[in-house]
Amino acid sequence: MSTDVTDKSPAAAPPGKGGGSASGGGLLQLVLDGLRRNMRQYGMLIALGLLVILFQVWTGGDLLLPRNVSNLVLQNSYILILAIGMMLVIIAGHIDLSVGSLTAFVGGFAAVLTVQHDVAWPVALVLCLIVGAVAGAAQGFLIAYFGIPSFIVTLAGMLIFRGLTEIFLEGQTLGPFPDGMQKMGNGFLPEAGPHTNYHNLTLLLGFAVLAFVVLQEVRDRKRQQEFSLEVVPRNLFLLKLVAIAAAVLTVTMLLASYRGAPIILIILGALVVGYGYIMRNAVFGRHIYAIGGNLPAAKLSGVKDKKVTFLVFLNMGVLAALAGLVVAARLNAASPKAGLSFELEAIASSFIGGASMSGGVGTVLGAIIGGLVLGVLNNGMNLLSVGTDWQQVIKGAALLIAVGFDVWNKRKSGS
Repeated sequence: MSTDVTDKSPAAAPPGKGGGSASGGGLLQLVLDGLRRNMRQYGMLIALGLLVILFQVWTGGDLLLPRNVSNLVLQNSYILILAIGMMLVIIAGHIDLSVGSLTAFVGGFAAVLTVQHDVAWPVALVLCLIVGAVAGAAQGFLIAYFGIPSFIVTLAGMLIFRGLTEIFLEGQTLGPFPDGMQKMGNGFLPEAGPHTNYHNLTLLLGFAVLAFVVLQEVRDRKRQQEFSLEVVPRNLFLLKLVAIAAAVLTVTMLLASYRGAPIILIILGALVVGYGYIMRNAVFGRHIYAIGGNLPAAKLSGVKDKKVTFLVFLNMGVLAALAGLVVAARLNAASPKAGLSFELEAIASSFIGGASMSGGVGTVLGAIIGGLVLGVLNNGMNLLSVGTDWQQVIKGAALLIAVGFDVWNKRKSGS
């Protein structure tokens, strides 16, 4: 029996009916049909590409200068870390307003340990992650087992952690941090290999990432075909691979022509791969989607919804602690005012990246794309000397458009 499974898409249709032919209007029609059928998946990715092109033109090429690309990664790393955790919280049907204050509190705690008490920075790092886990677990316990709405619990947490930060730091900025800890927020991969015009380790890393992503995409497509699931048209899939290759190679070459890949980019990459695998393949990830998509059905299926909710918020606490360490390391000081509006940036990144207000929808990669959309907006507007007042207006409009698109897309799918 043949194992060749025909795509359930226009690519599998006879020539003249939207498939077969890969030339002229046929290819364009395939691409358009594929985009319509996968608009939620590709919409924000296309928007990110258009934003990059527009700001590259408007800034006279400054946006994609190697130094600016490196700064773009460093400036948005902590928001992207928070966005990963926030996406899981929103998929589960909850919200977390405390993450900004928790990042400030953990940064202050790290400063007290390393600056005032001379604790070794690796020990301080572990202790800070434990503090974040305890904070997240406390909130998760109240939400999961006491039934208090997450909005109320995390709003209280936002006030509590902000107040504790002021108490810890006595209203003052505290620093500097040890050199090893500073590298979390400002460090780059070391030089290695023969002297060239590029950073050798970054080039190797970029090619490895490209190979991994392409193989993963091909593997996922074959798995979908094996289970007779619908896949995107072959031509659109190839176009997707070309776009991925172009993006990865462009970023790799830009970073390699400056100081190399930032250390925080390696940490972010590990988080994206790890959490992406959990949400796609692990039982825990499927349970998060289940309780967010249909809680009564999930309970009837045997999903331990309280345990899942508890672990989701514990995880958010750990990621908030990691973000707090990165912020403090980048600024080389802990401040009582650190982390202001971080929770809003993380929430906005999740919704722009495809999360749904009703829960049960979203991806880790979507959270990263949403965070990059906001990051490119911020960076591009700064390069154009747009005032902070108009920046807030534009970011608010972008969030409204993204959520409005989600509502429109749901209604269209339902009809």
